[in-house]
Amino acid sequence: MAVKKTESFPKVRIRLVKSLVGRTETQRAVVRGLGLHKLNSSVIREKRPEIMGMVRKIDFMLEVTEVEQ
Repeated sequence: MAVKKTESFPKVRIRLVKSLVGRTETQRAVVRGLGLHKLNSSVIREKRPEIMGMVRKIDFMLEVTEVEQ
């Protein structure tokens, strides 16, 4: 059995700065998938390609900053 190599990714803080009112269901699903719930809520996630792809879909609604480890 092969051992999976673990990479350490840098962390980013993602904050929802625009409302979900009037947004499409796809955009709402991406916000929920990131773990954001209310306006100005924030989460800390690894800067993985999957997460950054989600961020790019709704970048106009988010504020993203690097977090020191």
